[in-house]
Amino acid sequence: MSTLASVAVCAASTRPHRIEAAAALAAHLALPLVAEDDHAHEVLLVLTDERLEARQTDSRAGAVAVEFTSGSFGYRRRPGSPREAVVRAVGFKGQPLEVFDMTAGLGRDAMVLALAGCRVTTCERSPIVHALLEDGLRRAASDDELAPILEHLTLIQRDAIEALHSAPRPDVVYLDPMFPERTGSAVPTKELRLLARIVGASEDAGALLDAAVASGAPRVVVKRPRLAPTLSTARAATPGMRLEGRSSRFDVYFPTGA
Repeated sequence: MSTLASVAVCAASTRPHRIEAAAALAAHLALPLVAEDDHAHEVLLVLTDERLEARQTDSRAGAVAVEFTSGSFGYRRRPGSPREAVVRAVGFKGQPLEVFDMTAGLGRDAMVLALAGCRVTTCERSPIVHALLEDGLRRAASDDELAPILEHLTLIQRDAIEALHSAPRPDVVYLDPMFPERTGSAVPTKELRLLARIVGASEDAGALLDAAVASGAPRVVVKRPRLAPTLSTARAATPGMRLEGRSSRFDVYFPTGA
């Protein structure tokens, strides 16, 4: 397993309340509070006047922040779009589904599902990634179109297996683990590269799948790189269905024969 990047917090603002917020975030995450020009740490969580973003000090890749109101996510804001593969993978057919997302990451799949009409609980165990997603959701809540959607999306910061055990049985359990292997020629996005440096690979991907199957949910969906091997365990050896895209696929398991 590769060594994770060292992370620190800084403020890129002269506003006192933002500087204070950066100090509070550093204390909450138990991370150093440094100056904006710090290069001793490979990743900086930077609190600007507008948002929280992550910058890689040893890379020319741009800053990463969770954006639901602009940028590349904009076209996905049409509620109920059936063209999104993740919406088809969870079996959404117009009636609300309770979806438990075990691997929130930067929240894009969870937001797509919420836009489609699902009620989503999304879980992120990394406090750093959770902070980025929480900030993005906070800003999205000020958008008149997204605010009603967010009423159906709940973010929790907790170990996903523990959270799933204590949650009401969902209709679907969804997981998108980080995997160390690269297959094919696809180059990971800067967001995926950053997440890999912060959280590393999901060494417990099999345990996540087993917990999902044991939850009693009639449908479990695992997102995988398109050419990657199937995630198989004693509880879930073979998917009952697959949906393939250009760079990823969705393996769908039906634990109860649904």
